[in-house]
Amino acid sequence: MKKVILSIALLGIFFSTNVAAQTETSGREKVYRATHTKVTELKHTKLKVNFDYQKEQMNGEEWLTASPFFYPSNELTLDAKGMLIHEVALEGNGKKSPLKYDYKDDVLKITLDKTYQKNQDYTVYIKYTSRPNEVKQEGSAAINDAKGLYFINAQGKDPDMPTQIWTQGETESSSAWFPTIDKPNQKTTQEIYMTVPDKYVTLSNGILKDSQKESNGLRTDHWVMDKRHSTYLFFMGVGEYAIVKDKWKNIPVDYYIEKEYEPYAKQIYGNTPEMIEFFSKKLGYDYPWAKYAQISGRNYVSGAMENTTATLHGSDILQKPGQLIDENTWEDTIAHELFHHWFGDLVTAESWSNLTVNESFANYSEYLWNEFKYGKDQADYHQMTDVNMYIHNPTDFKKNLVRFDYASREDVFDLVTYQKGGGILHMLRNYLGDEAFFAGMQDYLKTNEYQNAEAHQLRLSFEKVSGKDLNWFFNQWYFGSGNPKINYSYTFEPVKKQVAVTIEQTQEQPFQFPLAIDVYENGKPKRYNVWVNAEAKNTFNFDVSKNADLVNINADGVLLADINDTKTPEQYLMQFTGSKEFKSRYNALNGIKDKVGKNPAATKLLSAAIKDPYFRTRIKALQLMDLSNAEQLKALGSDVEKLASNDPKTLVQAAAISALAKTKDKKYMPIFEKGINAVSNAVKGSSVGAVVAIDPSKAAAYADKIDLEGASETLAAQMLPIIVKNKVASQMGNIAQFAAFYPFIKFQNPELGKSAEEGFNWIMTSDNIKATESITKILGQAKGQIGENPQVKMMITQMLKDGLNKKMELLKQNPQSAASINKQIDLLNKAIEDFK
Repeated sequence: MKKVILSIALLGIFFSTNVAAQTETSGREKVYRATHTKVTELKHTKLKVNFDYQKEQMNGEEWLTASPFFYPSNELTLDAKGMLIHEVALEGNGKKSPLKYDYKDDVLKITLDKTYQKNQDYTVYIKYTSRPNEVKQEGSAAINDAKGLYFINAQGKDPDMPTQIWTQGETESSSAWFPTIDKPNQKTTQEIYMTVPDKYVTLSNGILKDSQKESNGLRTDHWVMDKRHSTYLFFMGVGEYAIVKDKWKNIPVDYYIEKEYEPYAKQIYGNTPEMIEFFSKKLGYDYPWAKYAQISGRNYVSGAMENTTATLHGSDILQKPGQLIDENTWEDTIAHELFHHWFGDLVTAESWSNLTVNESFANYSEYLWNEFKYGKDQADYHQMTDVNMYIHNPTDFKKNLVRFDYASREDVFDLVTYQKGGGILHMLRNYLGDEAFFAGMQDYLKTNEYQNAEAHQLRLSFEKVSGKDLNWFFNQWYFGSGNPKINYSYTFEPVKKQVAVTIEQTQEQPFQFPLAIDVYENGKPKRYNVWVNAEAKNTFNFDVSKNADLVNINADGVLLADINDTKTPEQYLMQFTGSKEFKSRYNALNGIKDKVGKNPAATKLLSAAIKDPYFRTRIKALQLMDLSNAEQLKALGSDVEKLASNDPKTLVQAAAISALAKTKDKKYMPIFEKGINAVSNAVKGSSVGAVVAIDPSKAAAYADKIDLEGASETLAAQMLPIIVKNKVASQMGNIAQFAAFYPFIKFQNPELGKSAEEGFNWIMTSDNIKATESITKILGQAKGQIGENPQVKMMITQMLKDGLNKKMELLKQNPQSAASINKQIDLLNKAIEDFK
């Protein structure tokens, strides 16, 4: 699963939310989350289902073949959430024999006809009704709802929303739509007969074996999955989708896409066959399933989900040319979910405590794909942003990667399992070398294929291949918590002609690790690879002819650490020009942010950075500069103008236009006006901002031209003040992501927060049901991430009450619009109730 991480608006509450959670759990007795005991071994699951769109329920029949796992048993215990159970029987020789059963508290206990022995199969028949709206379990920060089966616009009341059905099984929600043993260490083959209106297409795991027309405009599709996989990976999808066909070798690769986006399917998904080829070769293990399909679902409850052979994406994957020309923002997720088909689906974590063997690998696959397709700088940038999310969230410091003491199983879907876990794998790759690292991954897959595994089995595979003992690494990084926090210093010893570099770890538990150190003499670096022992202080001596100009530790950027790094602008300039690794160059650029406009070396660094071959470096330099400063304009202006007009990356063009806009110089108007007609959303947005800075009267006309639906957060933030100030009504619904969280944005960015607050008040004093609905929906999605933090809940509740008062006043003034405004009042009241 790729969990969704909510926008800038939520960043301001992440820390306070998690701190509260940490305080709440501290002092509790430690619990041990044992792997689920296997009493029964599932063998095959056969389902026949049809859907009641009016009641939002599913009628199901199930034939479940199983046997005792080891010890003899006369009972079958199944998870079955929120269901009606109509009939339970033993199926054999074409006959059904009723069985006694007890169903309460979402558990179905069936008394079998006799005591069965290990490998003595039986088949139980169950007739039931799935009622997802009766399911009691709630969502979490990672997966914001947990009712398993979702009817989207089932009655067709919303003209702007397609009618869809989709399922979400992770973590333990498949049992909301079929009785099963809903644990990750249960694997079974499956087949599903889905009866749907003929106008809809269906998707499930495996391959479509048969499709039969039925009476009353219905059709039954028969999907068969002949390889074992975990029950949380079962999937059904139904809706009006176009199916765009692709393939890898002889394996079908299908893209189920809403018809409006069909022309762009290959732009969105089209790298998938190349990804399959790349991962198959890299792992030495060909894609193991009969097909690969991808589908999107409206109102999806997380980011994306790796249902075996049938990945479900949130609808943010649906992008148009204006977005795609800038960047396919979903490409990392496409790689992530595909990689799960080896790490997660083929070999599955035996327990949620060991989720790292699924999610850390899927996270690292994003690095591997970026490195292969776009180069090491792009991969390093992606991982740097990932790891920084973990490093800057202090409440995650005390969490082990393999975690047996979680409060909720969904708590493990966090920055430690994903972002930190990916960084840990990168360190392991660096330590072992590529050949051993990928051979170890291959051994792990082949040893455990179609089974479950845990971190110890991962270690054993890497040790088997490399011959190295890796307990030290796994004890630190998998079964321990935190990371090195490093201060460093260096002194020159003129008699010995040596520089002594002292590495000090300031965290409570010291780590051992390899470390790359660059020592600069005469502006040139010399690389030393040293071993840091698990001690508070380590000192290393390096031969030099004179005092070092600069010492750069973690020069290759591999170590996952929080490093206290203070250098002069001149040293940062030397580091930027002398380093081959992206992270050292980018850190140097970041290091001068407070010196821009105050130091000539900082300007020189910016001048070098806007010529860097990697586009993210050019963007960062453009964002740091201030061309309203005459010195900077003189040194950088002509180069920035060239980037604004000619850079091959539209995101760089956009950043350059924003940099030029700070001059408010009319001589750049031709560039800005040309940019307004660009295909790129980013270039359009920056150009509108630039034109409006010079001529505010043009704001409404230009702001109306930009399609902000699904636009990047950066573009939306750029347009927010323009839209609000000029009351661009057509864009009202698109500012909800900021308006919904204005109290928190104000803490981080007062100027943006002020516009967000004005936007919220504008929405609340307007009869716009779509905008009001967007605010309440976004807050609903955020509820899981907010948790039980009383201060945050109080702030949101107060904001909603203020909005409600404004809507009540609006109703008084506009009684003729009562129907629409009352709907908005109901939405706000429900949201207030949810946050109590």
